[in-house]
Amino acid sequence: MFEELIPLAARIAEMLKARGQTLAVADGATGGLISAALLAVPGASKFYRGGGVVYTLRARNVLFALPREAYYGMTSATETYALLQARAIRDNFRSDWGLAETGASGGSPHPLGVASGKSCAAVAGPGVEQARITETTSDDRVANMLTFTRAALMLLEEGLAHGEPPAGARA
Repeated sequence: MFEELIPLAARIAEMLKARGQTLAVADGATGGLISAALLAVPGASKFYRGGGVVYTLRARNVLFALPREAYYGMTSATETYALLQARAIRDNFRSDWGLAETGASGGSPHPLGVASGKSCAAVAGPGVEQARITETTSDDRVANMLTFTRAALMLLEEGLAHGEPPAGARA
């Protein structure tokens, strides 16, 4: 359950703190669980800049502050859409890293027709931009939210491991 995410979040926190870097998060179908896992780590204010749950178009417009044209040709739960969100949340919060998740957790139809159990997470940081789709084919909302959160955190951990160290840092 949720508690199982804390060791992963703690590893991410240590990596960010050791580098002196910060993170902003855009939770989608995860409903805030990505941020909650990271904020459960003591000392989160040293690395966590902020974020929000992007659950409506209004939330998307407020958090990302991108022109409508930026989304043309994109659909939810895709790599290009998630990367756009990861870059925007990073830039708007003036953080080193941006993590975004977009998808459909299930239990009810997604307004844009995304299949239940499909998510895409993306990370944008120094020297790293990557995205990954997770599909469970399940309609179990809570299980999907936890699976999507774990996948997003794992992608971030992977990105941090491959990202460029901050200027002046020893290798």
